[in-house]
Amino acid sequence: MRIALHSVIAEGAIEDYRSHHARIPDSLRDLFDVAGIHDWTIWRSGRNLFHLVECDDFEATMRIVEASPANDSWQADIGRFVEGFHGPDGEEGFTPIEQVWALAAQRATGS
Repeated sequence: MRIALHSVIAEGAIEDYRSHHARIPDSLRDLFDVAGIHDWTIWRSGRNLFHLVECDDFEATMRIVEASPANDSWQADIGRFVEGFHGPDGEEGFTPIEQVWALAAQRATGS
């Protein structure tokens, strides 16, 4: 499954975020393997970050990730540069944003 997330870089922290996120710790990468994350890509537009997460089951994955000391360490480090995550209607929270359209889905239905 593919999940999109939206977060915002803290004011004045773009370069710090970029340099700290150029490579994640090996322990976090290994945790992602265990949790069923196949890929995680992040794009930036201004202070806005858009994440595309490819995983087996997002809710199960997040339970594994959130229970890990490797994630706690990473959040303590990278969290200094992130203002927060936002859901599909701008509310605060680690909630996937809404998919509106996909070319592959349209092709599959023939519409």
